[in-house]
Amino acid sequence: MSHTNPASRIVTDELWGHPKGLYVCFFTEMWERFSFYGMKFLLVLYLTKYHLFSDAAGLDVLGAYAGLVYALPVIGGMLADRYLGARKAVLFGGILLVFGHLLMAVEGDQARMVNQLVVRDTFALNVFYLALALIIVGVGFLKPNISTIVGKLYPENDPRRDSGFTIFYMGINLGSFLATLICGYLGETYGWKYGFGAAGIGMLLGLVTFLYGQRYLGHYADPPNPELLREKVLGIISREWAIYLGAVLTLPVMWYLVQREHWVHNTQWGLLAMAVGGMMFYAFMKTDKIHRDRLIVLMVLILFSIIFWALFEQAGASMTLFADRVLNRAVFGFEVKASMFGSLNAFFIILLAPVFAWLWVWLAKRNMEPSTPAKFALGLIQAGLGFGALVLGISMPEHTGKVAAIWLVLAYLLHTTGELSLSPVGLSAVTKLSPPQIVGFSMGTWFLATALSETLATRLSKLAAVDASATGAVLSVADQAAKYAELFDFLFKLGVGSGIVLLLLTPVLKKLSHGIH
Repeated sequence: MSHTNPASRIVTDELWGHPKGLYVCFFTEMWERFSFYGMKFLLVLYLTKYHLFSDAAGLDVLGAYAGLVYALPVIGGMLADRYLGARKAVLFGGILLVFGHLLMAVEGDQARMVNQLVVRDTFALNVFYLALALIIVGVGFLKPNISTIVGKLYPENDPRRDSGFTIFYMGINLGSFLATLICGYLGETYGWKYGFGAAGIGMLLGLVTFLYGQRYLGHYADPPNPELLREKVLGIISREWAIYLGAVLTLPVMWYLVQREHWVHNTQWGLLAMAVGGMMFYAFMKTDKIHRDRLIVLMVLILFSIIFWALFEQAGASMTLFADRVLNRAVFGFEVKASMFGSLNAFFIILLAPVFAWLWVWLAKRNMEPSTPAKFALGLIQAGLGFGALVLGISMPEHTGKVAAIWLVLAYLLHTTGELSLSPVGLSAVTKLSPPQIVGFSMGTWFLATALSETLATRLSKLAAVDASATGAVLSVADQAAKYAELFDFLFKLGVGSGIVLLLLTPVLKKLSHGIH
């Protein structure tokens, strides 16, 4: 039954047993992820094939961009919690994202070789860097706050909350799956601007969806203190507009940083070191033995999560370049574009997430469910085995010298089962193992570690980097396959080895967790 409050014009009815606001968030996030993943898997291909960047230079841009994208939501979430509220933050972030993705469609002239030097369209590249800056800041405002709205739509202890988040999570993966197929195909078949343009249209649809669905979100997304937003800053401008202006003024900084991966990477290490130092200080100076032990467990898990995500995020880097250069991409008479293989992760998540949810419950009823550290270890081992599959595939090339596509499919399957073992319990572990007084700080440290893994991922990818413009020659398929085999063999050993180490540490970590499973 529908109930409308004329004063607030908020509609509080439900659809299929859940608040209608959930579906507003579902489609908003689906289209935001459509835009994000639609361009992510095209990025390194676009830079290396259209603007003739070396692999290393293209991977540096991807690493700086991804590292910043995963770091800024910490700030965007804090600004929304304290001042803007989730609604204003999502709208502002969405507007920045629309402009950013549409600017990605400005591809300019294709780079060319003149007297053994690469001549590029510098204006188009500067527009491209501005587009990335807009996306980075936009994601910072939108990403953390759309999830916050979902949580607030349900009363405390509402049994529908978990299933609501499951539906929302499916929206994320549906957007990722569709985007990687559609944008990847358009970009690599008809022109990069069409792939990036489709991603921009997706984000625009997301913004329209969110605007249309405002009445279903209730007061949950409103600013915590509207009066605080209206206060003048320096007697000139309201605090709300000061926040927007401040965000816009960071765009030149992001434009600069996205071209300087080493600055981003070194800053990430510095901030993470300070964050871990702060957690250690709190653990040994401000809390009791039980909380101290649990914080030590949390820091160990954060360390191993960096390794996992550095392996997992090869998808948009070395694995995409491998698919473009070494893989036989003919499947049932259709040539699958290299970027389209990125859709496999979302496909397998949609397929297997319910299976894993059932499996953990089934094991728990029999007192057989693995502990959180053990799940982390299993995730790492599976990520490593994914690269083992690629090494095996490279060792058995087809008569053309290329590698059968099934090996990359198997790698994505193993990476996804690894993700389903580790990712869902990661954020939960932060909330359970951290003292209540610093849970927000601990969550920020977790996201900072995730951001660091993005730049680490591209740095690892550079172990197989090629620069044809520098050497003046293109490597044969066999030579390129050998370079990727060397990289993937290292990643296989890193994943499996670190997983085994964590498994050996699991009994100690379980003891230090003091009953936290």
